[in-house]
Amino acid sequence: MRLSNYFVPTLKEVPNDAVVASHILMLRSGLIRMVGAGIYSFLPLGYRVIKKISEIIREEMDAIGGQEFHLPALNPKEIWEETGRVEAFGDTMFHIKNRDYVLAPTHEEIMTFHARNVLKSYKDMPQIWYQIQTKFRNEPRPRSGVIRGREFLMKDAYSFDINQEEQDKSYNKHDSAYRKIFDRCKIKYFVVGASSGAMGGSGSEEFMVKSDAGEDTVAHCDSCGYSANVEVASSRVDGKNRENKSAKTKEIHTPNVKSIDELCQFLKIDETQCAKSRVYIHKGKPVLILMLGNEDVNESKLEKLLGAAVRPGHPEELAEITGADAGSIGPIGFNGRIIADNRLKDANNLFSGANKNDYHIGGIDFKRDVETLEYADLRIVETGEGCPNCDNKLDVFTAIELGHIFKLGTKYSETMGALYLDENGKELPLVMGSYGIGVERVMACCIEQNHDEYGIIWDKTLAPFDVHLIGLNMKKETVVEASEKIYEDLREAGFDVLFDDRTNVQAGFKFNDADLLGMPVQVIVGDKKLKESATGGKVEVKLRRTGERFDVELSELISKIKEKSKNID
Repeated sequence: MRLSNYFVPTLKEVPNDAVVASHILMLRSGLIRMVGAGIYSFLPLGYRVIKKISEIIREEMDAIGGQEFHLPALNPKEIWEETGRVEAFGDTMFHIKNRDYVLAPTHEEIMTFHARNVLKSYKDMPQIWYQIQTKFRNEPRPRSGVIRGREFLMKDAYSFDINQEEQDKSYNKHDSAYRKIFDRCKIKYFVVGASSGAMGGSGSEEFMVKSDAGEDTVAHCDSCGYSANVEVASSRVDGKNRENKSAKTKEIHTPNVKSIDELCQFLKIDETQCAKSRVYIHKGKPVLILMLGNEDVNESKLEKLLGAAVRPGHPEELAEITGADAGSIGPIGFNGRIIADNRLKDANNLFSGANKNDYHIGGIDFKRDVETLEYADLRIVETGEGCPNCDNKLDVFTAIELGHIFKLGTKYSETMGALYLDENGKELPLVMGSYGIGVERVMACCIEQNHDEYGIIWDKTLAPFDVHLIGLNMKKETVVEASEKIYEDLREAGFDVLFDDRTNVQAGFKFNDADLLGMPVQVIVGDKKLKESATGGKVEVKLRRTGERFDVELSELISKIKEKSKNID
């Protein structure tokens, strides 16, 4: 491809709205352009990379028996209403103006719609169906370029099996395929246990890349390899020690005290003597959650524990439920389910709200004063806490989710009536799995992990072109003739070549663009080098990743590039 008529609008300056490396470099190198918040066009150079990633995904999905579909992005709303996920997605789902249609954020419902019409017998299974299709989610705060957008390209796959044992096999096939996909894309990743969230189901794993640009937070142990999204991560951390003697409960007037910090300052106590109260609504009923001190509730853990979505109680509801506003709520006298974090197990001599504005109660003994109290792990883990699997400490950091695999079970098949007859003629729901990869995120993560101060450093697998051919002075006949011959020879040898044949651009700009675009091999054709050899001339070759430079006789150029390409990651 000749750069003189190829649309690659590079930028010298960093765009103001770009703050992460991949976003900056994708804009500067002309891979993408923003159309609106969270909405991007992929330009020719960027789309070449997307197609390469997609082809790797297709090859590995086909290898495990996947069959490719192309499903509509525009879906009848009534199909989504069968599973209740119109409400579950809320404002994240795009609705068409007449409200009868939605833009699909994922495709579990549509795949199940097709499955229930054709998969009627145990003989029809197993099935693995997948697609690479555009998805839409109304992200309230799109950020980090294509990492968190409102329109994005996803590979989503779905498995259909007769029982959980067979579904486990499909799940493991996808786990293996994902590892091969990311290995082929040369991405350094790790796998974490995760929450299934709105997808539902049981088993769930995320394939993650450590990055400051990440939107997820992960707990990881370098020693044993334990990894989990903080939505589900646990840790070894000491609970509050039970004191030998329990004080009597007493009501304390605490005017205008609304927070744990204010309570500690008012009573001259430590926050570890406090049980913070939060009211959540679960299936229309209030649940009181108690946390030690200032620790926050991990709402994902809470939803998993309760088996359904929860929401914090609204301020206007709290007085009716508890008799007090936020800041004065506590377990004594609360009428409803009460769950405390494990760190508070059997604790005594605690302070909490009195369910009466401007009052708290001291001397609370959970074993004595709260009869129906339950305990669970409801914390958000923090860096430095003990690993749950070994004696080392956890590191908590941000990461980008590349892929996510779910064991959906029968959630969708039961709700939508996707049933089959087993070998005994008994009607049973299909057992399903769901498996997603963010195609554009793969591209962004490759750039996050492979760049320097000058630009992108592509590996040969995903590079838009294999070789960047640079003619330094395309007004000189010798340079033009040599460059044109090298261009044709490289293409005949099977290399994809980006040929900088521009006549109105100085050498410095060409070098800068070459480093910015980041092709694995640069071949530099200049009049001086061409005259150095009596056997036909020399050119300079530069390897982008290492910066290594060397001169090569024209007669040896193809063989030398083939040799070097074998060792280029």
